[in-house]
Amino acid sequence: MTSGDSGDSGDGGDTAALDDPVGESLRGRHAALGRRLGRAATYLPGVATFSAVPADADAADWAGLARLLGRDAFADMFSCQAPPPPDWEQVFVLEGRQMLWTGSSHPDQAHAVTGADVVELGAADVPQMLDLVAQTRPGPFWPRTLELGTYLGIRDGGRLVAMAGERLRPPGWTEISAVCTAPEARGRGHAARLVSTLVARVLARDERPFLHVAETNTGAIALYERLGFASRKHVTFRGFRTP
Repeated sequence: MTSGDSGDSGDGGDTAALDDPVGESLRGRHAALGRRLGRAATYLPGVATFSAVPADADAADWAGLARLLGRDAFADMFSCQAPPPPDWEQVFVLEGRQMLWTGSSHPDQAHAVTGADVVELGAADVPQMLDLVAQTRPGPFWPRTLELGTYLGIRDGGRLVAMAGERLRPPGWTEISAVCTAPEARGRGHAARLVSTLVARVLARDERPFLHVAETNTGAIALYERLGFASRKHVTFRGFRTP
């Protein structure tokens, strides 16, 4: 599919909320972690840089988002397809895909791989989480990103060497994100165990897991496919700077 396609993975699930996962999250379960003005919305500083306007955004919507963000501020428009005004400077473009957990693995298998060294991370762990993100660059992660959902980690000798967590929360869905492993701890199955544990937790809430991944990250795509995820559509991530 192209970035303009809207579809599902063929399993009959309701995927409409996944066409605007940032906006749907900010209008729902993440409302307290964001700000809104008219039809524009963005997360609070330190939580995330994701912002949203509707697919049919007009000048008033973009003006509202500019007021929320301020002058010369960064707006990560995630998979928003609406083009900004010409005076918004483009910062980056990244091709990626959205993947859904299709149920090809039984949830009990996900529970079975959870070990005692898989721990829930909290505010005291943020410095180590930020250090791990700086080493591995799994995607945007800020001092308050932990507040978006549950984050799990694996330690080795007291040091955090792998983590994964929950990010966007559109109705009926939970995004798995920040999947990363320190270079010296790779090849031990940490990422698979963390993602599988999160899948089990999401399913236990009667929600469905999904995630986003860069097209160039072929290793991660292969891992997610082995864990039961299937591609729903291609997306284009864009970042802009306000005038």
